[in-house]
Amino acid sequence: MSITTFAVAGATGRLGRHVVDVLTERGHHVVPMSRATGVDIITGEGLTEALTDVEVIIDVASWHASDQDAATEFFRTSARNLHQYGRQAGVTRIAMASIIGVDNATAGFLAAKKVHEELLLSGPIPVRILRAAQFHEFVGQLLDWQQGDTAYLPALPTQLVACRAVAETLADLALAPTAPAPGTPIPEIAGPRKETLAEAAQLLGARRGIKVVAVDGAGMPDAEIAASGGFLPSPHAELAGPTFQEWLDTQP
Repeated sequence: MSITTFAVAGATGRLGRHVVDVLTERGHHVVPMSRATGVDIITGEGLTEALTDVEVIIDVASWHASDQDAATEFFRTSARNLHQYGRQAGVTRIAMASIIGVDNATAGFLAAKKVHEELLLSGPIPVRILRAAQFHEFVGQLLDWQQGDTAYLPALPTQLVACRAVAETLADLALAPTAPAPGTPIPEIAGPRKETLAEAAQLLGARRGIKVVAVDGAGMPDAEIAASGGFLPSPHAELAGPTFQEWLDTQP
């Protein structure tokens, strides 16, 4: 196996930490890029130095809130900078993590992520995309946003997936000698079990002493699209365990 030098944008984030671990375990050189490591993909601070001798960028950096305009601006700037600084450094390709169903999105964070895909694909460096289902860890984040001993969460269908599984598949995609053929569907990865966000949250809530009440998701961006399965994996998706319950059983 040849050794590749990677730069990981968003290296200290929820998915980024797993990507760094997977690449390191496989023996590759990894340059972690985040503000915590002195690299800012928005201002450009530290990017020139970080990308020296880098062959492949993996972009898993994300905006921290759901506001569509702010998220879109973040992705617009990061895409421009990764292409600009990456081309100057001789980067050969970019692999990015996206979200299943973004092509159906009309509002909110997913709509911003749709723009992110379009912006990266329109740049000078070849781009490979992996769309993933919501992460297992997302359920805990939903509960963290609630207040009190009762949480009201949407009964919207999902197929939650482990961050580690996404990181492994994203690394495979980034390392593949050839990109997916033109016209083939964008690769997807999801968990093995269809459930609702509320059902998964009830499992975690039981451990935290929080009662979770399922609601219809009214008022959420594209709730009707979600309810009809618009953000579920396509038939060609890779399904990877563990299930949410199996993953939860391994958590401290």
